[in-house]
Amino acid sequence: MLPGLEAAELPADAIEVGRVNDAWGIKGWFRVQPYSADPEALFSSKRWFLLPSEIGAKTFSGVGKLSIVQAKTHSGAVVASAREIDDRDAAEALRGARIFVSRSSFPSTQEDEYYWVDLIGLNVVNRAGVMLGTVKELLSTGAQTVLVMDCEQEGKKFERMIPFVSTYIDDVDLPGRRILVDWQADY
Repeated sequence: MLPGLEAAELPADAIEVGRVNDAWGIKGWFRVQPYSADPEALFSSKRWFLLPSEIGAKTFSGVGKLSIVQAKTHSGAVVASAREIDDRDAAEALRGARIFVSRSSFPSTQEDEYYWVDLIGLNVVNRAGVMLGTVKELLSTGAQTVLVMDCEQEGKKFERMIPFVSTYIDDVDLPGRRILVDWQADY
């Protein structure tokens, strides 16, 4: 474990939200690459959990916990400081670390707003009750978000895509783990 980095256990509801890019300045700040265009999960959580990079040099092992003092947008990037990281060398040692936060610390969503991570694994059913597939991932095409589903029909596995827009999405039932759509199986 890096000096100053507290050993911890990854929370059961941990979500990977970004990666440490590099040190920023000389006082222990570091630059972060968020995985979302809106990095509110990074800003709302005061505890970040780190795992070493999957590739390249590893400067620590196990799970480390940082107590975030400040995270903010600066010149189009996200920069952060942590109580445990007080100089540039310590910040450089975090390079490549994967950042996780507890899902329970995400900001609340508004009506008809969803975190992508909450949609993955939901069953997609059309108005006729036909199971169309299970959400595997979401893609941002710029103009809209698209549900990508794993599907099986007559023993054949394939992917189906449905735009995640109100024209086609009738209801998202998170507790029921289901999305109701206006979409036919033969589209």
